[in-house]
Amino acid sequence: MRLGEAHLDQSNFMLENLRKHIVELDAEESRRAAREAVDAGIDVESILSKGVGLALEEVSRRYDRGEYFLSELVMAGEVVNEVLTEVLPRIKKGENEAAVIEKGTVVIGTVQGDLHDIGKNIVSTFMSALGLRVIDLGVDVPPERFVEEVRRSRAQIMGLSCLLTTTLPAMKRTIEALQESGLRPTVKIIVGGRPVTETLARELGADAYGHDAPDGARKALKLLGRE
Repeated sequence: MRLGEAHLDQSNFMLENLRKHIVELDAEESRRAAREAVDAGIDVESILSKGVGLALEEVSRRYDRGEYFLSELVMAGEVVNEVLTEVLPRIKKGENEAAVIEKGTVVIGTVQGDLHDIGKNIVSTFMSALGLRVIDLGVDVPPERFVEEVRRSRAQIMGLSCLLTTTLPAMKRTIEALQESGLRPTVKIIVGGRPVTETLARELGADAYGHDAPDGARKALKLLGRE
């Protein structure tokens, strides 16, 4: 076996090991596997796409099949956060950093009047794991704050979340504010949350609707043409 082939086999084994521990929701082993992958010289893009990304796809499939539930999605998000805290600070300036952020920037937050953040936090984690740069504005975010950050960061996507039906008007106002700012032609909008549906998303003027965290992350990549 040639040296290059041996290195490739080792890399594939390490990434498979990382995927296995993430899917099994083992934070400690996932973090250790991520550390070993970085130390072995595996590029961050591969760790995120072939390791974390593929693991999250399997978590999503198990969720769709009813094998995993919301609690497992929350736990998967926590596990991935552990992996990201191990990987992202070790990105060297230059090629690796560019590889992580080149897929696009998302400004995300829970709309004004809504203080719930579990769903937003999970989808933010999934987006980060798929190589998107995520700017999380938190909860109870007024429309003008979304617009301000989209303009400042030159984000390609604005993500809006809510849990309360009473805050749907705030979601609509935020979309209208982006339109009035003149930024709408260059920014895609994705919405999600318990009271939101595909039909409602279209009525609000959004470009996409994420019915759960994995779907929201996939839709964001699709909006950017980077599936």
